[in-house]
Amino acid sequence: MNTILEVKNVTKAYETKVALDDVSLQVEKGCVFGLLGPNGAGKTTLIRMINQITKPDKGEILFNGEPLKEKHIQHVGYLPEERGLYKKMKVGEEALYLARLKGMSSTQARQSLDYWFEKFSISDWYNKKVQELSKGMQQKVQFITTVMHSPQLLIFDEPFSGFDPLNADLLKNEILELRDKGATIIFSTHNMESVEQICDNIVLINSSHKVLEGSVKEVKQRFKKGEFELIINSKFSNDLLTDGVELLGEKSENDTSIIRLKIEKGKNADLLSHILKTTDIISYKEILPSMNEIFIQTIKNTK
Repeated sequence: MNTILEVKNVTKAYETKVALDDVSLQVEKGCVFGLLGPNGAGKTTLIRMINQITKPDKGEILFNGEPLKEKHIQHVGYLPEERGLYKKMKVGEEALYLARLKGMSSTQARQSLDYWFEKFSISDWYNKKVQELSKGMQQKVQFITTVMHSPQLLIFDEPFSGFDPLNADLLKNEILELRDKGATIIFSTHNMESVEQICDNIVLINSSHKVLEGSVKEVKQRFKKGEFELIINSKFSNDLLTDGVELLGEKSENDTSIIRLKIEKGKNADLLSHILKTTDIISYKEILPSMNEIFIQTIKNTK
């Protein structure tokens, strides 16, 4: 079985608002799964149901093929967008307490905590109170409390919020390392650049409905527009263009030109052959849309 989490026809409503409407999705083991959508789309409701904070009105959620039950909580780690450490507790004591709640023995918890504190170079924080730490330092501690019991499924909601670029990169690498070691990650964010960097698959929810899903690579292929960037070793001239090719923009500097083109399917070879008769091609690549462009386009088309 390659699926760790399956959401089957889930519906959830709060009074007059439908948060999720007949949503189905599958999260494959060992991947980073992007859970995307604008504010109010239904992402938080789904996360709360996976964490068994609330239940679906209709449908079901399966964990490793079984209906989601209380016993599965110890196999899930959740880093919420709104951090929730006890400010007056000492960092080490709180981390050990939270690990025990996830089913770890005192010995296991201490060994894991020592490993993570050393890895993050924060061993001297052990006896500090949480309120003595900066926001970024607190978020490092909360990340550790999320992962230290080695859960099968990790849920990160805006994990890079408040981090400087250096620590955001550190956290990103840790997430990818956890995936490579076998963990499955649900990654919820509004930062589409992060999605491109670390997500394998995505689902996009808007107004309580699933509106897009697939691997990042295939989604980008699905939205491509036949646009290409061509760099040549000469000044640009319209004589370089052939039938089925539209000039979108060009920039020439010295004896090099960067040209953006829209090319009809099947016309690439004719264009390249024509250009090579008069100048050298330095590079030629297809321009795929960014996840940010795809996000905006999909949301606008599904309002």
